[in-house]
Amino acid sequence: MLALDDVRVSLAGHTVLRGVSFELPQGKTTVLVGRNGAGKTTTLRAIMGIVPLTAGRVTLDGDDLTARPDHARAGLGIGYAPEDRRMIPAFSVEENLLLPTVALNMPATLTRERLAAVYELMPELVDLRGRPGGSLSGGQGKMVALGRALMVATRAILLDEPFQGLAPALALNYARTLARVRDLRGDLALLVTESSPHLLKGVADRALRIERGEVEETTLEALGRHD
Repeated sequence: MLALDDVRVSLAGHTVLRGVSFELPQGKTTVLVGRNGAGKTTTLRAIMGIVPLTAGRVTLDGDDLTARPDHARAGLGIGYAPEDRRMIPAFSVEENLLLPTVALNMPATLTRERLAAVYELMPELVDLRGRPGGSLSGGQGKMVALGRALMVATRAILLDEPFQGLAPALALNYARTLARVRDLRGDLALLVTESSPHLLKGVADRALRIERGEVEETTLEALGRHD
């Protein structure tokens, strides 16, 4: 189980996360909701080791990850799709999907198995696989970023604002894809950050709210009343 214990982060002299603690159960989808600047992205970056902790711990099955760099955390089975997607424009979609496996020096047989599994789970990527990453629409790019995270994810997936900027139809399609991931990959814990939770009401199992760097458990119904 992936867990945060009293995690505190300061950036440029400003406190961003103030004693954040929660667990991500396997097979469950957790939505972390908060306004822009509340600390959602910093929470994911803290889990991945992209920003340093000033206090607290991030653990995986009790193993302290604090000293491990971000690529090592990916190697432990934590997939991450940042808000900006970070695609290499000149690479094809398939080459972008394969990037983390190259970085982790994943064996060729396992790489082929993972790629086949991603295409089975997300068949819309099959038709896109030869296209340059720079030619994709925003919605297509979000799908590729999810597929890329799935290439390494065996324990958890972290998705940062996946619905931001998507047209309603594309956002609905993405939500359906997340539901498939949850239903078919029961080995994964999903953490999705969002400013507005309504698209995740049929997907999320539990909800957290973050305000001024502090996280509290809530319900999707309560979030809806503030949406």
